[in-house]
Amino acid sequence: MGSRVLVVDDERLVRWSLRQALEEAGYQVDEAASAKEAQEAIARELPDLVLLDFKLPDDTGLTVLRGLRKVSTRVPVVMLTAHASITGAVEATKEGAYDYLSKPFEIDEVLQTVARALEASRLREEVARQREESQRTYSIQNLIAESAAMQEVVHLVRRIAASEATTILILGESGVGKGLIARALHFEGSNWEKPFMHITCTALPETLLESELFGHERGAFTDAKNQKKGLFELADGGTVFLDEIGDISLALQGKLLRFLEDKVFRRVGGTRDIRVNVRIIAATNKDLAREVEAGRFRRDLYFRLKIIPIEIPPLRERTEDILPLANSFVRHFNAELRKSLDGIDAVAAQRIRAYPWPGNVRELRNAIERAVLLSDGKRIGEVDLPVEIRIGTGGRKPAQGGVANGSGVEAPFQLPPGGVVLEEVERDLLRQALERAHGNRTRAARLLGINRDRIRYRIQKFHLEDLASGSE
Repeated sequence: MGSRVLVVDDERLVRWSLRQALEEAGYQVDEAASAKEAQEAIARELPDLVLLDFKLPDDTGLTVLRGLRKVSTRVPVVMLTAHASITGAVEATKEGAYDYLSKPFEIDEVLQTVARALEASRLREEVARQREESQRTYSIQNLIAESAAMQEVVHLVRRIAASEATTILILGESGVGKGLIARALHFEGSNWEKPFMHITCTALPETLLESELFGHERGAFTDAKNQKKGLFELADGGTVFLDEIGDISLALQGKLLRFLEDKVFRRVGGTRDIRVNVRIIAATNKDLAREVEAGRFRRDLYFRLKIIPIEIPPLRERTEDILPLANSFVRHFNAELRKSLDGIDAVAAQRIRAYPWPGNVRELRNAIERAVLLSDGKRIGEVDLPVEIRIGTGGRKPAQGGVANGSGVEAPFQLPPGGVVLEEVERDLLRQALERAHGNRTRAARLLGINRDRIRYRIQKFHLEDLASGSE
């Protein structure tokens, strides 16, 4: 069913010709011959677009436009008039008209304008929907903060988001959630409907990074065939998130400092100053104070950035958050992967909480995604977890004596002083798993942390088919 267009004109022939053309193009059409009829039609059902005559027998089209804007700011209006004037066009535009056509008009011109107006309206609706969805997704209320340390972070984020702070520095190890905090700062602020631009500073070489941030003029360099606006310009009124700020060059640091001081810049190759109003959120996993001492980061930029620092503690220092985060990821991946797991069992939960999580929240998220994907039980069990979490080493070798560093979990295997024949150990573990699973290959595979294809291969390799006579 096509979009609904309301045609408002006191001339019957104009309404008829527009209706014929619009219906032939697939639109639904309503008519109104006066301002009063137009207002009644809008009250009955909000149209998708209004073709509105400037001069009506009982009022002006501007009155209808103003009334419509009280109901909706998103319905596009195209003004039609036989009394074309610059004053009328400017006034209608100020009141929110999309475009302005003079009578007599060509039907093709009207159809093209209607199509453009509806497409622009659709795009605005989609952008608004995405921004509203982002605001719900990145709301501070969605941040998991059971630990006192994270509660302090959330309290600080809430205060900063509501403030007029224009420069914020987020510090923390890789994977702690700096990007999530940056988005919470933006979408909890008063300018949440404005753009949020994110760039990872290490993703581009220096010359391209400068162009991405500041834009460039046509001919500024070899491949600059057209003028390009940079992120600072595109995000005017909103936020630019500069991730991994600690890795940019000293030359670009100087240009960034000048921008932060005055919010004025020039495009690469440009001669005109451009002023914008943006909030800059920078993030790094580096110790910037140490980088300053080493001469790799400008001292003046460091102090300019750290006016309002937010330090996110690593996951190992806020263990109260680990299981709530894990359960939230189970719910998320249940929905994404169309699974219906009922949480995490007690043994797996113990392993998850004891693990030191060197990769922080990102590593936890990846581990839960893997567990949800591979689990065929009602809950995530120990066998669904990656081997390093079951052993508790955090990617490190177990400490001497068999205790994993930082976890207190005993490593299950110790290499004898004289060494072993690895294939004999593999065959014996496979035999034990099949015996414990009563020949069930799926359960045996879970005990070994491998899939059914891999266990089938090993059963054939070690000629253990007689032990694998149970069901799949």
